[in-house]
Order: sequence, then structure tokens, then C-alpha cells
Amino acid sequence: MVGGIAIAVILLLSPFMITLSLAAVAALLGNSLKGDAESRHEGSSLIETNY
Repeated sequence: MVGGIAIAVILLLSPFMITLSLAAVAALLGNSLKGDAESRHEGSSLIETNY
């Protein structure tokens, strides 16, 4: 009985955990790529238009 409840809880929580972990990966990747782009194009007049 306990095993069935544990499996049900894991199946219910896994989509949320996967979504949160992928969101964290996307945030880290976006932050590192933005920093890389800013360092590569330092001094460009278009940097001021970036958010």
C-alpha cells in the first residue's frame, strides 16, 4: 500500500520537477550566453538596445 502511494506521488510530482529543473537550466544558459555576447561585442553602439 505504501509503495503504491509513493509511486502515485512520484508520478504526480515528476512533471513539476522536470519543468522547474528545465527552467533553471534555461535561466543559467541564458545568463551565461548574455554575458558572453556582451563581452564579445563590447563597445558596440547596439549594446544599449539589449534588455
